[in-house]
Amino acid sequence: MTASDQRRPYTGETRSLVIAIDVGTTFSGVSYAILDPREVPKIHGVTRFPGQEHVVGNSKIPSVLYYDKYGKMQAAGAEAESQENLAEDEGWIKTELFKLRLRPRSMKLRMNGMTLAPLPYKKTAVDVFGDFLGYLFKCTKNFIIDTHANGRSLWRNVESSIQFVLSHPNGWEGAQQAKMRRAAISGGLIMDTPEDKARIRFVTEGEASLHACVLNGLAADVLSNPSRPGFIVADAGGGTLDISSYAIKGTSPLVIEEIAPPDCMFAGSVFVSRRAREFLEEKLGSSKYGTPDALDHITRRFDETTKRLFRAKRDLQFIPFGSPLDKDTSVGIKAGQLKLTGAEVAELFEPSVEAAVSAIKTQLDSSRGVIKSVWLVGGFAASPWLFSQLQERLAPFDVIVSRPDNQTSKAVADGAVGFWCDHHVNARVSRFYYGVEYLREFDGTNAEHVARKDRLCELPSGPKLLPDAFDCILARNTRVKESTVFTRKYCTELTSLTMLSVFEVEVWCYRSNDGVPQWILRQAENFSTLCVVRANLSPLADSAQPKDGRNGTKYWTIVFSVEIHFGLTEFKARIKWVDPNGKIK
Repeated sequence: MTASDQRRPYTGETRSLVIAIDVGTTFSGVSYAILDPREVPKIHGVTRFPGQEHVVGNSKIPSVLYYDKYGKMQAAGAEAESQENLAEDEGWIKTELFKLRLRPRSMKLRMNGMTLAPLPYKKTAVDVFGDFLGYLFKCTKNFIIDTHANGRSLWRNVESSIQFVLSHPNGWEGAQQAKMRRAAISGGLIMDTPEDKARIRFVTEGEASLHACVLNGLAADVLSNPSRPGFIVADAGGGTLDISSYAIKGTSPLVIEEIAPPDCMFAGSVFVSRRAREFLEEKLGSSKYGTPDALDHITRRFDETTKRLFRAKRDLQFIPFGSPLDKDTSVGIKAGQLKLTGAEVAELFEPSVEAAVSAIKTQLDSSRGVIKSVWLVGGFAASPWLFSQLQERLAPFDVIVSRPDNQTSKAVADGAVGFWCDHHVNARVSRFYYGVEYLREFDGTNAEHVARKDRLCELPSGPKLLPDAFDCILARNTRVKESTVFTRKYCTELTSLTMLSVFEVEVWCYRSNDGVPQWILRQAENFSTLCVVRANLSPLADSAQPKDGRNGTKYWTIVFSVEIHFGLTEFKARIKWVDPNGKIK
């Protein structure tokens, strides 16, 4: 069974277009579907990009850009890689791995001593991301116009109503989605209006990969065997490894639920390359091949050959990088090839393999025996060594590891369109604790309260309260349906009604497994502001009744609710209140 067997016809009344853009750490791709009323959408991939027209059916391009010294983009994608000589002559700045700059502060990046290259002149990470989104959008427009009958007319009809799906790692949150939306505006995908912003949807790479697995039939075995309903999608990409666990809850229509908090770590293929560069620098340091340019070249050849082909620890490995005249037997170079042992290459992979196995085992523990399958997708999934190691190390847990035969690198882009069309996942599991600050009544017998008493505040009505108390609205590891709304009611006392016009509430996120925290530690790394919800509550001023405080101060009591919509792939929160006419706002 595939998703297209179950896909419903498009219910819109006019022709439209959905474009899914997967900006990867090292490679990117685009897929799309033309949406015709009452017809079942079909997913297409953009398979022709400037600079690689000679490669038939290539569905991905390098996530690389070149800028001049004034910060103007000069080349991107495959065109950038083909213009390296011109770039050197003109002094252009190569910009790569820019996606890593958008990561949450809580996700630590271990670059093995190497740093991300500086950004171009007067450019932020959002600007660069936007330039690349704009480039991919332009390529997609040209591809659709050139390959579809009446393509120019088709594009003109749908251009103002295109729906976009942008994928991102499992570990990214609202702040990263906001940056990506700003990048979509700067890249020319949408205008900076509420209506256009609503045309951007987000999906995690894990969930997009799940839909891709369903699309290409990997789910058929699970669907046909009710005793094995649980599975893990392991999306191994250039930068991140995204682990997501699911279970089949229904087959007609197909309904899937997330059954464990998703995981995300920096353990993709680029970190194997970084470890290789560090290793080669040490190995070739005393040789004429230890110069920075030579090391860059040999590392690039390692990427293109040895890393992709490595499959056995017992076999000698070779990095072909030069001519037959290149020779330095003291470091293992002969006839233009550097000889390495299989154990040396395996060691370069080991941190990434170990991170993958550890994360998958954590998900297995959370599922309590439900998970019996792991589907390995993403560009790094093509590595024979990664695949065989996961099979070998997970075998004792009665888990079968498999991967699709077709292009794993385009799984996220295809799956993101599948997500928009099919929407198989109807429940997800919260990763962290979400809540708001409130004022906790002071207890003089509580040592922790006493330690904080220098921060005591007193409400106009009299009670002595402590700030920074954490009120949990949504706990970690909670199963949430898409339609579920989490609401908590609060009241506050104001000494001036002018404060109502700029009323705001911070929604906090606590990243830990230690249970619900009592207090918000604002500078701690595991606490962060998820979003700030603002509302104009000034309509309440007309009906608010003044009261007399203890010290003769007038105050007003305001009642409101904080509402969190978690079940969708984009976190949403809002403030609700009842206006003077009894209407909920």
